Amino acid sequence: MATSPNATATSEIELDAVVVGAGFGGIYALKKLRDEHGLHVLAFDKAGGVGGTWYWNRYPGALSDSESHVYCYSWDKALYQEWEFKTKYVPQAEVLSYLQSVVERHDLMKDIRLETGITSAVFDDARRKWVVTTDAGETYLAKYFITALGLLAATNIPDIPGLASFEGEVYHTSRWQPETSFEGKRVGVIGTGSTGVQFITAVAPQVRHLTVFQRSPQYSVPIGNGPISKEELADIHRDFDAIWDQVRGSALAFGFEESDIGTFSVSDEERKAIFDRAWKKGGGFRFMFETFNDIATNEAANKAAQDYIRGKIDEIVKDPETARKLKPKDLHAKRPLCDSGYYEIFNRDNVTLVHVGSEETPIERITSTGVVTSDGVEHELDMLVFATGFDAVDGNYKRMELRGRNGMLIQDHWKAGPTSYMAVATANFPNMFMVLGPNGPFTNLPPSIEAEVEWIADTIGYMEDNAIATLEPQPQAEEAWVQTCEDIANQTLFPKAESWIFGANIPGKKNTIYFYMGGLAAYREALKQVTQDGFRGFILEKTSENQPA
Repeated sequence: MATSPNATATSEIELDAVVVGAGFGGIYALKKLRDEHGLHVLAFDKAGGVGGTWYWNRYPGALSDSESHVYCYSWDKALYQEWEFKTKYVPQAEVLSYLQSVVERHDLMKDIRLETGITSAVFDDARRKWVVTTDAGETYLAKYFITALGLLAATNIPDIPGLASFEGEVYHTSRWQPETSFEGKRVGVIGTGSTGVQFITAVAPQVRHLTVFQRSPQYSVPIGNGPISKEELADIHRDFDAIWDQVRGSALAFGFEESDIGTFSVSDEERKAIFDRAWKKGGGFRFMFETFNDIATNEAANKAAQDYIRGKIDEIVKDPETARKLKPKDLHAKRPLCDSGYYEIFNRDNVTLVHVGSEETPIERITSTGVVTSDGVEHELDMLVFATGFDAVDGNYKRMELRGRNGMLIQDHWKAGPTSYMAVATANFPNMFMVLGPNGPFTNLPPSIEAEVEWIADTIGYMEDNAIATLEPQPQAEEAWVQTCEDIANQTLFPKAESWIFGANIPGKKNTIYFYMGGLAAYREALKQVTQDGFRGFILEKTSENQPA
């Protein structure tokens, strides 16, 4: 293994591993490989600081909808015991502060290169190494290439005619400038997903006028955020082991017990009471999965949840026409949302809802002064904000030159949609390990990140100890895993709804299965079995020969 960054005659800097990304996944991968396996590793991030998505997403209202005490690492128990979780749900600034603390605590910054993007990563077949080039013109040679690019990092801005002509301010929420002022401004927001709901709710009281361009109505429930008391904090610290045992043994990893009762196993009155309690308690995932066990799988049960939320919209929103526009007509089968008063803000005099779905008044063009909809109305604006999400899962992979065996481009390998074996590797790309790659668990992310990074690090440790030169999935094993993910997803209602979790937010992108919906506990067990079965589904090549191990 390389013990220092030695430059070769071709100015290649030798490493054991390159990690791309300095968010939850990249930070942990660097820590594991450097401190537990003794490898020389560098992590790269194009951002000006660590934090990944939490560095970039500084828009007003940015908040994790996973509860604070499970939206963190479990591997640093001492830090967990010291950390003062302040609110039930953690705001962006606090997530960022937490990750910065981890980096400082473990002296990781010396091995992180910020403001450095990766322009290409090419597998050298002859040397069985990765040649990685940065936008600073440096070239690194490494045995292992670990991508911790994040699910939600490649920004998506719709191609709307006339956008370049708009003379006001234009922003995407993931590239927000915190010093931006709303005072006296007419602000338009396109997008009402999780980010849009948070942003809209936060800025409505600050602006002169807010125009919400809603492409599709959303089912949302209250978040139920609030301060964590000293007593609750003491319980969290005391119950560390039980909390994390439950998280790892659950399906969703959100820190609550998923329901084991059916929607129609109780009376109408009890069903309403359960929904009422969930509405009052808050949490989008809690509402869908802590109430009943079949909302995501049974259309009749799903309709009961739909009807309850639609009824709440009618109760909350004073104008019947606005309420009509806000009520979804499709399945409650997108990523669950929660909010801090989203429906209530449409009762404000300075907020206008414009439904730009295809059946209503879609956007036709953008002018120098605003947005024109199909009814001929120009909505005059001083600022236009895109809360239009991301080219999720594989977007950042396609934004670099990434080549595997025989020069294969990742775009060609994934031309029918992104695939993986066990979410951590993909055929034809030896020694490329992915954190949160395609077909990974649909869960609260930090616990899934930990499971994947630990498997990757242990596997690399095995390779180092056993003179394994390369490891990559068998194509048939990858195909089988993708089929498993599809089979499980098709047992749910999620594929029947148009959602970013299947690529539906990107024009021309194939609608495909991006996630494993079998739950974290089952996923962890599947990873364990792969290892115990001698890396079943992988091709291992010895260092000293070109024959499989």
